Amino acid sequence: MKFFVDTADTAEIADLAQTGMVDGVTTNPSLIKKSGRDIMEVTKEICDLTDGPVSAEVVALDHETMMKEAEVLRKIADNVCIKVPLTIDGLKTCKALTSDGTMVNVTLCFSANQALLAAKAGASFISPFVGRHDDNGFDGMKLIDDIRLIYDNYAFDTEILVASIRNPIHVLESARIGADVATMPPNVIRGLFKHVLTDKGIEGFLKDWEATGQNIG
Repeated sequence: MKFFVDTADTAEIADLAQTGMVDGVTTNPSLIKKSGRDIMEVTKEICDLTDGPVSAEVVALDHETMMKEAEVLRKIADNVCIKVPLTIDGLKTCKALTSDGTMVNVTLCFSANQALLAAKAGASFISPFVGRHDDNGFDGMKLIDDIRLIYDNYAFDTEILVASIRNPIHVLESARIGADVATMPPNVIRGLFKHVLTDKGIEGFLKDWEATGQNIG
């Protein structure tokens, strides 16, 4: 499974990249706002930090303007992936962009039927929102399971990019189902490292090492 970082915080991306945990980055208008930076500037900096796809989202709602915004965004770097909403106009834009070789991430997916439409439109990635799905009384993981089954049935190339991940359990279940990508806030990725027995083991080793009176180097 590939790990994408869901943030526009370049310091966090740079730090996590050193662990080998950054296969790409996803951003959205809310994350750009949180960063307090210009979208073009911060997206370019993010693209320089990873060779993987960096999702940059259009904000227009009509196809014609989406295409104009996409043209601006995809000039930032070769690894920019244009992010569009799962609407009729979003899928028109997806079809047009993927037809000329541009990566497209179709976002705000909440049903398997929507995911099927995105795959037929040629999406590079589909982003089902599991956390928001759970928040509204639905089973986010069942959605991922259904999309995986449908995509495998027809050998679609669209990658399942699990979004709105809230905790390590979402990551585990996504991996068990066979999702292609999990995009997570930095704190969720850091949470994957944590285990009480790892901490206790380190504590015990250090205590015993101190008792030897030795040092390395």
